[in-house]
Amino acid sequence: METLLFYSYFSKKRLTFITLILVGVLGYFSVGAAVAAYPDKPIKVIVPFAPGGGTDLVARTLAVPMGEDLRQAIVIDNKPGGSTIIGTDALAKSPSDGYTLVVATLAHAVNPSLKTKLPYSQDKDFAPVILVGVSPNIVVVSENSPYKNFAEFLAAAKANPGKLSYASQGGGTSAHLAGELFNSMAGTKLTHVPYKGAGPALTDVIGGQVDVMFATASAVGSLVEAGKLRALAVTTPVRSTTPALSKLPTVSESGVPGYSAGSWYGYIAPAGTPSNVINRLNASIKKGVQTPAFKSRVESEGLIIKTGSPEDFAKFLKIEELRWRTVIKDANITPD
Repeated sequence: METLLFYSYFSKKRLTFITLILVGVLGYFSVGAAVAAYPDKPIKVIVPFAPGGGTDLVARTLAVPMGEDLRQAIVIDNKPGGSTIIGTDALAKSPSDGYTLVVATLAHAVNPSLKTKLPYSQDKDFAPVILVGVSPNIVVVSENSPYKNFAEFLAAAKANPGKLSYASQGGGTSAHLAGELFNSMAGTKLTHVPYKGAGPALTDVIGGQVDVMFATASAVGSLVEAGKLRALAVTTPVRSTTPALSKLPTVSESGVPGYSAGSWYGYIAPAGTPSNVINRLNASIKKGVQTPAFKSRVESEGLIIKTGSPEDFAKFLKIEELRWRTVIKDANITPD
C-alpha cells in the first residue's frame, strides 16, 4: 500500500512537471507566432508634404519593395502643412504597433529650434527606424531664367537686395534653411516664399513666379533632365559624384566659401514600438533601398543611399539637431 502511494505521489509530481514544460513550450511558440505574424495588415507611411516632392518620391518608390518583402500593402498618406508638424504629430498619436511610420526629413531635426512649442515631445514620442539616404540640394531656376550660371545669379542677388525670391516646400525645410544660410553667408536678401510641398513650389519656379529654389536633388532631377529647370550649383562642400550632377559646381567654389547644406530622408515610428518590429522594418527598408528599381530612380537624382541600424539613425538625428540649431541661431532664422 505504501509503495502504491509512493508511486502515485511521484506520478502526480511528474505529471505536474510535464504540464509546466508543455505550458512553457506552448507559450514560447505562441509568442513566436505573434512576432512572426507582423505585419498582418497594411502599413501606413505618412509623408508630411504634398504629393510630387522628393519625400513623396522616396516614399512611393520604396513602398513597392517594402510591400513585396513584408507581404502587405504600404499605404502612402500625405499630410502636408505646419513644416511637417501636422504629419509628425499624427505619428506621435498613433499606436506603437509598427503599422504607422513617417518619412522624416531635415525639418524633423530643426523644428525644435524653430518652434517655441511642439504638440509632441521630440525626445520621448518617436523611435528611429532607419536613415535612407542623404543628398545635396540643387540651386535651380526656370529654363527661361536670365541666369545661365551661378555666378550670374549671385551677382544679381547682391545687386538687387530684396527683389529676388526663393521658394521652399515650407518653413524650416531644407530649401528654406539653405536659402537663409545663403542670405547670411553671401550678404544677400532673397525673399522667402513658402509652399505646402515641393511640387507646387517647383511649379512656380518653372513658371517664373519665383526666381530660384534650393531644391532637393530627388525632387528636381527629372525636371532638369526634361529641360524645365536649369541647375546652377550643388549645396554640398564638394561636387557630387552622381553622373547627372558631377559637372555642377558647388555654391562654395562659386563665390560663397564654406557654404554647406543638404537634405536627407529617414523613417521613424511611434515611441514604444517593439524592438523586434523596429528591426523588421529596418531590415525591410535596408533591403528595399538596394533594389535596382529604387536605386535607379533615386541615385540618378542625387540621393546617396546611406543606411544603418536604428541606433545609428538616432545618433544622426541628434547631430543634425545640434548642427542646425547653431545655424538657426546665428542666422536669426524664425518660422513663417
